[in-house]
Amino acid sequence: MKPTLDELFDQRQTYPDTDARTRLSRLIGLDEQKSRLAKILGLLVHPAGLEAWSNKHHPGATALLDTVLRRPPLVILAGDVGSGKTELAETIGDSVARLEKIDITLFPLSLATRGKGQVGEMTQLLTTAIDYTLAEAKKLQTVRGAKSNGGIILFVDEADALAQSRESSQMHHEDRAGVNAFIRGIDRLAQAKVPAAIIMCTNRLSALDPAVRRRAADILTFTRPDEAQRRHVLHERLEPLGLSKAQMDGLVTATGAGNGHGVGFTFSDLTQRLIPSIVLDAYPERAVDGKRAVEIAQQMTPTPAFRDQS
Repeated sequence: MKPTLDELFDQRQTYPDTDARTRLSRLIGLDEQKSRLAKILGLLVHPAGLEAWSNKHHPGATALLDTVLRRPPLVILAGDVGSGKTELAETIGDSVARLEKIDITLFPLSLATRGKGQVGEMTQLLTTAIDYTLAEAKKLQTVRGAKSNGGIILFVDEADALAQSRESSQMHHEDRAGVNAFIRGIDRLAQAKVPAAIIMCTNRLSALDPAVRRRAADILTFTRPDEAQRRHVLHERLEPLGLSKAQMDGLVTATGAGNGHGVGFTFSDLTQRLIPSIVLDAYPERAVDGKRAVEIAQQMTPTPAFRDQS
């Protein structure tokens, strides 16, 4: 029985979207990743833009254009937990939509596509997901050189659970077949030259199948926030509460790797754990106290680093 769209994809999203734009703007310290990812996706939607750039700055560089435009429509976002990969993947479509002045639709591939281990199930689910993505993207195609009428992003989170290396001796036959189906799907999207791209997120880059990694147009890496980035996140949200400079410095220090931990806080540790904890500690009887806020940060343990074993 052919899987339904609800079985294939989680909640689909269309851009431009105000909420996505706000979430994207809150990703501090990821300007390079934002810019590179938006450019790659933009070229898939409007490859003629690169041709216009070449004609203006490097006329006659046809081999250069062919090299850039022939890359598979796959980008891998890799790095530590809580570093902003998933949030960027879920919101970058808004930036592309506004830049190119078209609608972008995100198809988040459901982890249910791994199936229940039945023979042929995972392969069928992945093939159907690619089929649907390809069919929707073809509807948006226009004549060569013209901007498409829209774009599709197929988003695969926790990609190492779906496209793990076939070199593993412990890999089940059905899992191998599923990875083969996924690789064929990447190639089909590339050959069709449709306005569609795949974004994969993983904490374990080395666990991805080598054939998948080789097909990536780019691999963007993500790390935990440094001192300046942590200060920006904390200051933006806590400055209105009247904390002193010394207290803010204390928070920045307490959330770094030098506070008895091997690693510092992740972006999500700061925004989803520490700051809410500071607020809830004071609510509802009293105002937030800077000294107490530092104590909470010192007592909190950052999310352990994910070990990417080769």
